[in-house]
Amino acid sequence: MKYRRLGSTDLEVSVIGLGTWQFGGEWGREYTQEEADAVLDKGRELGINLIDTAECYGDHLSESLIGDYISRRNREDWIIATKFGHHFHERFTRNDVFDAQGVVAQLDASLKALKTEYIDLYQFHSGPDQAFDNDELWTTLDKQIAAGKIRFLGTSIGSNDNLHQTEASSKVNSRAIQVVYNRLDRAPEERVFPSCQKQDLGVLARVPLASGYLSGKYKPGAVFGDNDVRHRHDKESTRLRLLEVEHIQREEVPKGVTMASWALAWCLKHHAVTAVIPGCKDPEQVEANAKAAELVTEPHPQDITR
Repeated sequence: MKYRRLGSTDLEVSVIGLGTWQFGGEWGREYTQEEADAVLDKGRELGINLIDTAECYGDHLSESLIGDYISRRNREDWIIATKFGHHFHERFTRNDVFDAQGVVAQLDASLKALKTEYIDLYQFHSGPDQAFDNDELWTTLDKQIAAGKIRFLGTSIGSNDNLHQTEASSKVNSRAIQVVYNRLDRAPEERVFPSCQKQDLGVLARVPLASGYLSGKYKPGAVFGDNDVRHRHDKESTRLRLLEVEHIQREEVPKGVTMASWALAWCLKHHAVTAVIPGCKDPEQVEANAKAAELVTEPHPQDITR
């Protein structure tokens, strides 16, 4: 495994993280504690130390599975990133809660679910600019840092071309940007990444496998169940994306390299990107994702030598 400094923080994160939206039950299956433990144990075995979750992944369900696991392991082995801003009601249904008082309540609920005294990276979760531009919110969050509940703040931008929130990061004490970035969606390269590099912001690339489409597992015409968030994607857009994936696999992926490993390594080669946070349904997928680190051979500005 390789490690990089996350922006201007002192967090040394594995370049491959564990995305855990799937633990919330919206990606085609529900998880037992034993199954979640197996995924996290495999990550630890392979040198992964970064977990990304959110309060709205099943109304703190993902956080609770992680928290139960962490309570039986060494907390210091993990860098936990979670998010705030969306209240879960039922599968695929949330409402925004970005007021300062509501966010403190969410923070306390996340700490309880995660069974931890502090969160390493607490991220504004894909909210509108109006909610972001609330000085009271950021002043309140700074007080939570002073109280020891949060180590660092981050921003998970909803639109991967949201330059407004990216540019304002230094002003609100946000040290990292989480953004959709993958071989099918390169919009951040134009404006967001240059701003991140200028401000020394860490970058967590989410959806690096394009919701699994870049895994190489799916062909045009693939059908997803109604308990899988991908069934909500436009069917024609999905078909066209999968046709593009077939072309990429044929023309760009080297022989002997899995498409998933190649796609993750492709993201990590950009000098703005600190880490990727792919989802992983089981230990085998964790292992496949981790292999991408071996394909990243060029020096990176945030590399950590251990």
